[in-house]
Amino acid sequence: MKLQILLILSICVAYGLATHGEVPEYVLPLASGNYYFAEPFESQSDFNKRWVVSKAMKEGVDEDIAKYDGEWSLESARENGMEGDLGLVLKSKAKHHAISSNLEDTFHFNEKPFIIQYDVKFQNDHDCGGAYVKLLTDQPNLSLNLFYDKTPYTIMFGPDKCGQDYKMHFIFRHRNPVTLEFEEKHSDPSVGADDLKALFKDKKSHLMTLILRPDNTFEVSVDRKVVKSGSLLVDMTPAINPPDEIDDPTETKPTDWDEKKRIPDPEAEKPEDWDEDAPKEIDDETATKPDGWLDDEPQYIPDPNAEMPDDWDEEMDGEWEAPLINNPLCTTGCGLWFRPRVPNPAYKGKWRAPLIDNENYMGEWKPTRISNPNYFNDPHPFKMTSIRAIGLELWSMSNDIMFDNFLITDDETVAYNFASDSWRLKKVAEGIGEPSPDSVVDALVNATEDKPWLWLVYAAAVILPVVGLIAWLCSAPKKSQSARRKKTDEPTPDDQTKASEGAADNGDDADDEAVEGAEVEPEGEDDGEEEEEEEELIDKPQSVDDDVKQDLPPDTSGTDSAPKKFVSVKSKILEKYDKKSDSQPKRNRPVRNIVPNKWLIQEDNCIPLAYARPILANAVHNKSASDGELLPNLEFERGKFGDISLARSPSLAPPVQKKPKVKKPPQPKKTTGDTSPSKKTTGDTSPSKKTTGDTSPS
Repeated sequence: MKLQILLILSICVAYGLATHGEVPEYVLPLASGNYYFAEPFESQSDFNKRWVVSKAMKEGVDEDIAKYDGEWSLESARENGMEGDLGLVLKSKAKHHAISSNLEDTFHFNEKPFIIQYDVKFQNDHDCGGAYVKLLTDQPNLSLNLFYDKTPYTIMFGPDKCGQDYKMHFIFRHRNPVTLEFEEKHSDPSVGADDLKALFKDKKSHLMTLILRPDNTFEVSVDRKVVKSGSLLVDMTPAINPPDEIDDPTETKPTDWDEKKRIPDPEAEKPEDWDEDAPKEIDDETATKPDGWLDDEPQYIPDPNAEMPDDWDEEMDGEWEAPLINNPLCTTGCGLWFRPRVPNPAYKGKWRAPLIDNENYMGEWKPTRISNPNYFNDPHPFKMTSIRAIGLELWSMSNDIMFDNFLITDDETVAYNFASDSWRLKKVAEGIGEPSPDSVVDALVNATEDKPWLWLVYAAAVILPVVGLIAWLCSAPKKSQSARRKKTDEPTPDDQTKASEGAADNGDDADDEAVEGAEVEPEGEDDGEEEEEEEELIDKPQSVDDDVKQDLPPDTSGTDSAPKKFVSVKSKILEKYDKKSDSQPKRNRPVRNIVPNKWLIQEDNCIPLAYARPILANAVHNKSASDGELLPNLEFERGKFGDISLARSPSLAPPVQKKPKVKKPPQPKKTTGDTSPSKKTTGDTSPSKKTTGDTSPS
């Protein structure tokens, strides 16, 4: 859960850094590299020098609407603009606009690509009109003052909308090498139209880009996203190259040419009982009028609760009439009753003769195919007519359409860098404080274009939670050495030291010594489950209660007797054990049913209840232990897991007075092989065992 929260917080921080920030300061974009036209609209004076407003008249329309009298203005964006950033704005509604500017150098289609891009921003809701540009053909008589709709152009490119019809235009004029006539070639305007819907509604700047390459391919992008691509030889209509054969235009279909494959059977006759006048439906004669039908009651009546509005003026609005409601009396029906209509079984419809194969069928007539006299093959339609000027010739029902940052170049890197310095800056400014229409992933990726250091933030947001997860999985808690020894009965260093110092022998003779008051615990059928519960408690040691630690007796390891092991027994443990001793006093009782998470004390070591249960059982049956009383001389050993047996008589003794600890005097080393005073003459080096029947500690 912590890792999930960390990952979510990291993503939120990265997204916040990517989508929020201060409004950037506007810096005039400057094209670097090879370009033919670059217009960031630096100032009004520079605009007046370069751009020419047309004074032409449209042909074939009324004089009052033929003028190109639409207004143009150089101004900043109304909303989310940067101070000092100017653009060319179409200001008039329902008027013709025309404006143009010469390129710095004529563009010739040779071995380099052609790239045009510009920004467009619809500052109002757009109803009908285009925002496309025309690249005017280089010709001797080109006059920008007379620029109008019939001025020859090489390429027309840009978005268009009227109602719900969205289009992305890419049109170029191709010259027939045989007839030398020009013909417009159109890409499918519907392709990429779905990507334009936001462009006309969100009131933000959008980047339009067209790339033509010498390999006759083209690519149309909106905001650096390709929305249309294809080949000039394949994906233009009509096709660049005409067919090599055509139908003979001089031929016509003969009048006696029969191309009907099937005809009505001329020998068929209409049956005598065929009634063409029989109606398709008739009245159901078996139907009867339902009971309760009111013939004289209307189905609707005026609402008796309706009142004439106070502002109703009968002179202006006419006579007021209450609205009609369903007649509450017409539960079954009201008005004139009619029989329901049913299909007429005698209806057959108009008779027609069945169709048969036409014996005189001659097939579908087609004119003869002849060689196309106007055939040509242009393998390089990319080599279009040269371009000398750029122009906007528009009619729109919406105003305040803003154009900016025109660029014409033959280097895609130049175009990309110029857009990064111009349109990308606009997008950042327009996105401040507004929800982004992009997805989270798109917003994060797009933000790195202006803030490359965000990649480090993204990497940290993803890598750190992953590393934490791996570390958590690899650092699973391991079983302690104490728990492992308790489970496998591996001897501890303390056990080995005490055995070497003369601890009581726990060998075969100890098994023969009787334990007073101890009960033999029968093996039940639930031993397996009990051992699993005991293993769980052993693997998860608990802390020792302070009140239990206080009952520890002084250290008596320095005495001659064998080391004594004490157990502090609380009355709560004895009471619970005593209550259940009759029903289930055996080792099969789960530890949790006694005192959950409680431990006993063996010197300074924690002993699970599972190991001390035989001692507790003996203490309960003797019923001589009280709260906090120490039970001395309780020695036990661990056999296999779960098998606990008493090694010494657990006789109860009075409370032992606490004494200061006494250091054990050092034992002198023997020079002979005899390692104990009572050692027998045999080679046995273990401490001597008592031969008497006394089973108490020496």
